[in-house]
Amino acid sequence: MSSIESQCIQLRAEVPSELGGQRLDQVAARLFSDYSRSRLTAWIKDGRLTVDGAVLRPRDIVHVGSQLSLDAEQEAQGEWLAQDIELNVVYEDEHILVIDKPAGLVVHPAAGHADGTLLNALLHHVPELVNLPRAGIVHRLDKDTTGLMVVAKTLSAQTRLVEQLQARSVSRIYEAIVIGVITSGGTIDAPIGRHGTQRQKMAVTQGGKPAVSHYRVLERFRSHTHVRVKLETGRTHQIRVHMSHIGYPLVGDPLYAGRFRIPPAASPTLVEELKNFPRQALHARFLELEHPASGQRMKWESPLPDDFVWLLTLLRQDSDAFVG
Repeated sequence: MSSIESQCIQLRAEVPSELGGQRLDQVAARLFSDYSRSRLTAWIKDGRLTVDGAVLRPRDIVHVGSQLSLDAEQEAQGEWLAQDIELNVVYEDEHILVIDKPAGLVVHPAAGHADGTLLNALLHHVPELVNLPRAGIVHRLDKDTTGLMVVAKTLSAQTRLVEQLQARSVSRIYEAIVIGVITSGGTIDAPIGRHGTQRQKMAVTQGGKPAVSHYRVLERFRSHTHVRVKLETGRTHQIRVHMSHIGYPLVGDPLYAGRFRIPPAASPTLVEELKNFPRQALHARFLELEHPASGQRMKWESPLPDDFVWLLTLLRQDSDAFVG
């Protein structure tokens, strides 16, 4: 287990005139904006965040000139094991880490995956991440989805990145190979929630959370389409659920695709590849965000993985063989 010590946080601030007469939790969120509202509220309730030396409730009103004092510890967030698992790091500085995740790597420990996850690898790479919620992970990719993910290395960077995700200002663009021929691009605006009877699945459901995906066609084949999908929201399995919902499930997706489709008279090699593609054909290709410390807009691109490229090559050869 990681033995990193907790980090002390000591901050002072005076309530300015424009914030006087507001609730303590609201004022604290403005004055100590590196920390989330929920975290600040917890510190207020624990007596870690005081006003003129007194412990108040989050809803209590504070006045101009009052002194807010924060004396807290950012404690280790879990009993997680640091493991030496190879990471493909495409960018790193003191605030953030961008990695290119391979297929088969689970992002976060859960039932059935107690270790051997991206989180365990991150703790080995940056031991101080044990002090952050979810070791700095702010968004996830499914186990068998490949591509780009950003991880925060400080609490303030994590707060800023979560704010950007909530404000939908992080650009996440994926590429997928779907079953069926799509004639043109479009937008899918359909709420996603837990499936009513199959708990491991998500579904488009009336009571679900808002979910919006924009897709466009990159290349059409005889029975398949290579698409680019831009996420506006980030729901669990969003692209897999949305594309299946409109009748174009992802190749290799055992959860949402149903039966695979083989082009008539296809080569044995293509038939074999479509039958046995080992994962959903989905890759997080582009990532663009505002750097949480400098404010600079940054972007990264990840090349398509080999299995994805090989399938595209076979589909292209199949199309070419039947032209005319």
